[in-house]
Formats: sequence, C-alpha cells, structure tokens
Amino acid sequence: MTERDLSEWALRPLPDAPALEGRWCRLERLDPARHGDSLREASMTPGAAWLDKAASTEDPRFYAVIDRASGRAEGRQALMRITPEHGVIEIGSILWGPAIARTRVATEALYLFGAYAFETLGYRRFEWKCDAANAPSRRAALRFGFTFEGIFRQHMVVKGRNRDTAWFAITDEDWPKIAAGMQAWLSPANFDAAGQQRQSLKDVIAALA
Repeated sequence: MTERDLSEWALRPLPDAPALEGRWCRLERLDPARHGDSLREASMTPGAAWLDKAASTEDPRFYAVIDRASGRAEGRQALMRITPEHGVIEIGSILWGPAIARTRVATEALYLFGAYAFETLGYRRFEWKCDAANAPSRRAALRFGFTFEGIFRQHMVVKGRNRDTAWFAITDEDWPKIAAGMQAWLSPANFDAAGQQRQSLKDVIAALA
C-alpha cells in the first residue's frame, strides 16, 4: 500500500441519517414503538427495556432493517465504535431474522451502511469484528468483501469465558470494487423468478478484480 498524504485530513461527521434507502430494504433509526413488535417476532429481540436503551444510544446507533417486500422490520444492525477523528466505523450488533438472513435484503443492508460510511461521511475504514470461534460470522465477513486482519487473543471476557476476536475491515481504497460488485449482485437481473441468485457475490466481486 502506497503512503497517502493526509495533511488535509479533517474530522469526519458523525452518522445521523434517519433512514437509508435501498432497492430491497430500508434502514430506519430504531424506534421501539414502530419496530419493537415485528423485531420480537422476527428475531427474538430482547424486550422493551433493551429496545428503549438501544434506541437512545448514540454509539452504537441502531437501525431497523425493513424488508420492502413485507414492510416489516426483519432485523437490526448498528454503527458503532465510531471514531470520526480517524475516520473509522464498525458495523455490529447484527441480528438478521430468518426472513432476511442470507438474502439480498441482508446484503443490501450491509451495503447501505458501507456506502453511507464511505461515500456520504467520508470515512476511511469500515470494520467487522466477531468471536473468533464464530465460523458463520467469519464466513459472512469474507463473503461481503472484508479482509481478515488477524486475531486479538484474550480480547474479552464474555459470560465467564475468554473471547478471542477476529478483525476484518474494508478501507476506502477497497470500497469502489466491493461497492461495484455488490451493486451488480443486487441487480434484479442477477435473480431468477424465484429470487435465487444467478451468480454468487464472491464470483461477482472476483470478476471485477
């Protein structure tokens, strides 16, 4: 990676979008009154106290994932560990319910966060972290184009056990190719009448290399 001149670097804005619009989904700032019932039904989200707290925090900033086909909140995710002075932001607290998990809705939900972070806010780094023992989460990060950067050993104590944490990231230099791949994959032309993909996201991104 070549050295970049950051002499003009300036503090980036905090995320404050009330909603982010996509073809297959819409992200809305979490609102217990609007989203609570459907989130509990979709994904066993904790009760009202958790929802009220999550909706009131600035970091993490929680969004409900609205499936445009049903109009229901079928998941939630957050922008977190927001560091505007360095242009670093993380997607976390992801819970995509069974109606959207491993579908174009979930992929677009992640894409909308990435596009917002890089293209609107001007951040330099978009992170994904997970328990190193969580193989599905690690596979998902790679599928979405994140680069594996290593394991932080003995990073946390969670529920009385050690957690090693796997770190992944997309940088602003990575993003244009990944964004183009996601846009191509999300195109209606990539899906048959039953909603099944014609090409995998990994193959679409690889074809742009």
